[in-house]
Amino acid sequence: MTDIASSSPGAATAVGAPDRLEIQVVPVRGLPLVAIALAGLVAAVASNKMWGLDFFHVVGGGLWTAIDLFVGFIVGPILGRLPIPARIAFSARFMPKMVLLMPTLVICTLVAGWQLARYEGTILTSYSHHGWVVASLIIVGVMAVIAIGILEPANLAVLFELKKPVPDGELMGRLMQRFIYTAGITGAMQIATLVIMTRLATT
Repeated sequence: MTDIASSSPGAATAVGAPDRLEIQVVPVRGLPLVAIALAGLVAAVASNKMWGLDFFHVVGGGLWTAIDLFVGFIVGPILGRLPIPARIAFSARFMPKMVLLMPTLVICTLVAGWQLARYEGTILTSYSHHGWVVASLIIVGVMAVIAIGILEPANLAVLFELKKPVPDGELMGRLMQRFIYTAGITGAMQIATLVIMTRLATT
C-alpha cells in the first residue's frame, strides 16, 4: 500500500481520503424502477393471470440465482485479491445497487411463486408431488431469510462504513466476505430449487 500511495499524488489522495467518494446508501434513481416492478407484481397478483405470475416468478428467480452465483463464485475470488483501496472503490459503486436489487428480486420471486402455487393448486396436500413443493418452499424460505437477514445488513454495514471519514478497511473486508460467501451459499441453494422446479415441470 505504501508503494501505491507514493507512486503519485493522486493515488495518495485516493487511499488517504476515501471519504471523498460520494456514497449513496439508497440510489434514488433506481427507486422508480423498483416502484414499476412492484406495481407490475401487484397487478399480476390482482389479475391472477398465469402469464403475469409466471413472468415475475421465473424472471425474478432466474436473476436472483444468476446474481448469487456470479457474486459468490466470480466477483468474490476477484475481490479477495484486490488491494483495500480497490475494494473500497468497487464497494462504493456496487453495494448501493444491491440494496435495491436483491430485496426487489426476492419479493417478486416469492410473492409470484406463492400466488402461482395457489393458482395451480400445487400447495394442496392432494397434489401428487406435494413433498417436492414443500421441499422447495423450505429451501426458498431459508434463502429469503439469508438474503434479508444477512446479506442486506452486511450490505448496509459496508455502505455506512464507507461514509465514515476514515473507513475501516479490515472491517469492510470481513463484511464483504460475509456478503460474498453468503451469496455463494444461496446460489448453491438456488440450484437445488432449480432441480426441484424442473422435476415438477416434467412430471
